[in-house]
Amino acid sequence: MPTPDRPIWIKDPLSILTDGAERGVVVDGGRVVELVGRGKQPVARDVAVCDASAHVVLPGLINTHHHFYQTLTRALPAAMDRELFPWLQALYPVWAKLTPAYLDLAVTVAMSELLLSGCTTTTDHHYVFPAGLEYAVDIEVAVARRLGLRVLLTRGSMNRSQRDGGLPPDSVVQDEQTILADSARVVAQFHERGDTAMVQIALAPCSPFSVTTSLMRATAALADRLDVRLHTHLAETEDENRFCEQLHGCRPLDYLEDCGWLNGRTWLAHGVHFNAAEMQRLAKAKTSISHCACSNQLLASGCCPVCDMEDAGVAIGLGVDGSASNDGSNLIQEVRSAFLLQRARYGVTRVSHKDALRWATEGSAACVGRPELGRIAVGKMADLALFKLDELRFSGHGDPLAALVLCGAHRADRVMVGGKWVVEDGAIPGLNVADLIRRHSAAAAAMSGII
Repeated sequence: MPTPDRPIWIKDPLSILTDGAERGVVVDGGRVVELVGRGKQPVARDVAVCDASAHVVLPGLINTHHHFYQTLTRALPAAMDRELFPWLQALYPVWAKLTPAYLDLAVTVAMSELLLSGCTTTTDHHYVFPAGLEYAVDIEVAVARRLGLRVLLTRGSMNRSQRDGGLPPDSVVQDEQTILADSARVVAQFHERGDTAMVQIALAPCSPFSVTTSLMRATAALADRLDVRLHTHLAETEDENRFCEQLHGCRPLDYLEDCGWLNGRTWLAHGVHFNAAEMQRLAKAKTSISHCACSNQLLASGCCPVCDMEDAGVAIGLGVDGSASNDGSNLIQEVRSAFLLQRARYGVTRVSHKDALRWATEGSAACVGRPELGRIAVGKMADLALFKLDELRFSGHGDPLAALVLCGAHRADRVMVGGKWVVEDGAIPGLNVADLIRRHSAAAAAMSGII
């Protein structure tokens, strides 16, 4: 493989998701430095060549909503065939058994699965902190650095338990003072500034039904003071809307605004049940939405009105959501799911495969506040995903780019983050997948009481 100490020419791709780069791109110093057009040679000298003639080249996909720890509770019988609230009630007691070792395994599985699906940047929303797991974010940072994945990790929180009228049991919540203190700690310790940042931190109370108004407001104030982003679930289900109206006397977006959250720092997971006026307010505030197509379908939460939101001016990204409600961490498959769901809603003239790819790249970059990501252009970060079309599912394809979405790509052949190869020949160098599966599966069985 070419080494990153020389410019790399990713040469003559089968297809590439940008204009004017028919002969590929040159990357150097972690950035795209040149687009090589049809019939041209690179201006850069002494380039190492990566033959991409069998590859479709995409900007690295960006995952804007996930819960890594949930890889330990995939397809759990106790939680199957339930809507959101009873689904959560079935899973909280299992999640309360999380340990640092279990979380390390869960995060490694989630991040590896994402990388292998062409994802180069991911968020995570970790909000479960049973005793002994106080340093959950630290564990996630260590895994990300080990694998070379770019991350925006959110310090999630819950402080409204069952005794306070919330859903989670007392064992997984923390008090407001503890939450705010640790939020400040992880930002100070891990948050990197600038467009080359590999680790960033955001603050993320779980949802209106699992945190207090005091914590929502205090978190918004802290994010403003520390200059970091905000994230939460909102308008995912009609049950949530009714809960918010009963508890706070208003709809979720009104409550969000009252708490100081309706601004450009904030991106929201789901956004299924906003009305037209609320979409206009989101756009005006520059608050963006993570569309989680697979999760919304599995939990029968509804369908996010993506095209209506974009027409209103709201930025839309994609999120795989937690592996207990998807039940995977495959972002290129999420692209296909979002394409099919929105095509069914809006019709063939409104939604194309390029729209779905745009949501997972430029749209997701807007959600996480990283304009230097999500596009293949000179000066942008060299985060790239290369896919081969050599499986039976692609045989007979016409348009290579469309084939990724329409024929159901599921695994990248090569992935580059900041100019460095982190996936080669469909594998993560140095990762023993069989051993990881064995240990992760044993942890999942122990947590769920299967053994």
